[in-house]
Amino acid sequence: MAARAQSTTPVRKVPIHLQSAQNRLLIKNGKVVNGDGIQDADVYIEEGIIKQVGNNLIVPGGSRLIDARGKYVIPGGIDTHTHLQLPFMGTTTADDFYTGTRAALAGGTTTIIDFVIPSKGQSLIEAYKQWRERADEKVACDYALHVAVTWWSPEVQQEMEELCRDHGINSFKMFMAYKDLWQLNDTELFEAFERCKQLGAVAQVHAENGDIIKENCKKLLAAGVTGPEGHEMSRPEEVEAEAVNRACVLANQVNCPLYIVHVMSKSAGEVVAEKRRQGIVVYGEPIAASLATDGKHYWNSCWRHAAAHVMGPPLRPDSTTPDYLMDLLANDDLQLTGTDHCTFSSAQKEMGKGDFTKIPNGVNGVEERMSLIWEKGVVSGKMDPTRFVAVTSMNAAKIFNMYPKKGCIAVGSDADIVIWDPKLEHTISAATHHSAVDFNIFEGITCRGGPEYVIANGRVTVDEGQVKAVQGYGSFIPTAPFAPFVYDAVNEREKVHQLIKVEREGRIVAMRNTAVPVVPSATSNGEALENKLSSVNGGEEVVVAADQHFVSHQHFTRPPTSSGGRNMQDTTFSLSSEYPSMADVEEEAKGKKNSIQVKNPPGGKSSGPFW
Repeated sequence: MAARAQSTTPVRKVPIHLQSAQNRLLIKNGKVVNGDGIQDADVYIEEGIIKQVGNNLIVPGGSRLIDARGKYVIPGGIDTHTHLQLPFMGTTTADDFYTGTRAALAGGTTTIIDFVIPSKGQSLIEAYKQWRERADEKVACDYALHVAVTWWSPEVQQEMEELCRDHGINSFKMFMAYKDLWQLNDTELFEAFERCKQLGAVAQVHAENGDIIKENCKKLLAAGVTGPEGHEMSRPEEVEAEAVNRACVLANQVNCPLYIVHVMSKSAGEVVAEKRRQGIVVYGEPIAASLATDGKHYWNSCWRHAAAHVMGPPLRPDSTTPDYLMDLLANDDLQLTGTDHCTFSSAQKEMGKGDFTKIPNGVNGVEERMSLIWEKGVVSGKMDPTRFVAVTSMNAAKIFNMYPKKGCIAVGSDADIVIWDPKLEHTISAATHHSAVDFNIFEGITCRGGPEYVIANGRVTVDEGQVKAVQGYGSFIPTAPFAPFVYDAVNEREKVHQLIKVEREGRIVAMRNTAVPVVPSATSNGEALENKLSSVNGGEEVVVAADQHFVSHQHFTRPPTSSGGRNMQDTTFSLSSEYPSMADVEEEAKGKKNSIQVKNPPGGKSSGPFW
């Protein structure tokens, strides 16, 4: 593999007084694309904010001019799923918050949402602070955070509320996989979903059946399957689809909005699509990897090549999966895209030589996502540029309550803008990418369309293809709970699916201290139970009750058989629409009842006896 040409030495943050030349920026002659339409318009930016959008703009002198003729002016991408500087499986990802966000900017992404993942038993607040400390000094673009719930307790519930209220968190991720590490059981999942609903948060799930995966891993290793192919074999497609369905069912019981991270298979995508058709508030996130490559790589004869593709859930061997998921994405059966960018070097992957369960899970994608979706979606004719904007930025901004600050080009929005050249052709390679990892799972794919300029918070960070990322330039973006895009839908469902009590005519009149004959009934301890009878009189249900023990109709049983065993012909079922008369009860107790008169049974009236 050829060595990467560019340096990864961090560029230090530029002092404010040196940034004045970029404070004013005019983009002319481009086609402005939002998720709801395209217009020919100019865009004027000042102090990191979009100030004007339109034609014949009047702007101050000294503004930098960028000519976007023949190009699209689109909102900067939002990658909803990254893992930068993540400690995992005894090592730490190759990309930290600088190299990872630098790669993001190179590809046209101006905001990432990373995951805080506490250790089992660790305080969620403590883990959140650790992630902020890692990120704040390094990020070259803006970022937000999800928080994972890796264990369950009253303390966790309390900290979830604090994170929403005080720390700008509105999404929590639960794992249905990684048994004995992060996995929650169904009861804990149900309670976590209920808590998310109370807090106005979005519940996210890594959907795979961890119990099945653990057993499959044991069987495969025992059978001598130790290579990367065992990873996919241990967690086949149906294991993902089952978990997606189960998560949807659990969340639906409390009307909690659900977000399925990294949808990797056709069947998992179909479950999301079907649940949405049923009216469930659920969002599906395919990623760059599942949209642009497949799992046949796990059977490659080169162990290093195969291991580089190991991620969870795995890529699927079915080569038609990427096109199928792209169809679902284009049709809004799936809603937005991330990458699950979680990079480990070849040397780190070799921790799993001889045991596929020890290969660190993760692949690249933060730099390649935008170009791949344009190539596989727009160039292929599956979606138009407005849908491209929706699935790469707008829908993410709406779901995680950053809209219209992020995800659109409008007056007052952050100046996160990409000048997208549909004619720019480039071939993806580890030799030229900006990630710190030494392998690229999209090696050799040619994309037609890419970013010529990338503007983050008003600063040109990619200038005619040259990356000029600045360490620490990005900021943390708090995300408030109760995102209207999500909870407006949730509230509408609440109106439709209210619990409705059936009101019936008449009222119950209790008559106490009424003389009621006592009918003996054999019990295990030989005690005599007593009965409760009712009748209907004049529209009122009259309940006759003695101040003695209650006996239901099921206690009127036949005596034991001659051998002392239970009479198996006993039943509590009755076709009668009324309670038996006292004479019937006495006859039943004595075992002398020969027939029951049936009145209006199902299917019609009968005057004959029922034997």
